Amino acid sequence: MINIYTIGFTKKDAKKFFELISQNKIDLLVDVRLNNTSQLAGFSKYPDIEYFLKKCSNCNYKSDKLFSPEENTLDDYKKKKITWEEYVIQFEETMKQRNIIEYIKKEYSSIIEKQNICFLCSEDKPNMCHRRLVAEIFAKLFNANIIHLM
Repeated sequence: MINIYTIGFTKKDAKKFFELISQNKIDLLVDVRLNNTSQLAGFSKYPDIEYFLKKCSNCNYKSDKLFSPEENTLDDYKKKKITWEEYVIQFEETMKQRNIIEYIKKEYSSIIEKQNICFLCSEDKPNMCHRRLVAEIFAKLFNANIIHLM
């Protein structure tokens, strides 16, 4: 059975974060954040995270913004102009417009069965984070389990 992992960096120090990556033998961390260069991201700021992942956890890094929400969707949600349910609807529509299923088949099919993949975003918990939505797409497509690293 294939496992798909997710992790958020908020409320984790670097030690906890990289230990979770190492302990779960994550081969590829896919960063699905819209903005991965924010100073607020600390150790998870690009390009630092790519270096730290390799050195601390022997894990590769890939930023894949095709899995990120549209900026206006994210802004509206953060400003409470839309609910989480509305965010999900808009995110799913964005994924359809990007032909995300075909993209996943093309870019990830050969990787998913050979490597442990983990999706990174900022939220501490996955329940109201789009990384969970991305993981669910992969899980459905590849009949995989989802494991949220906490």
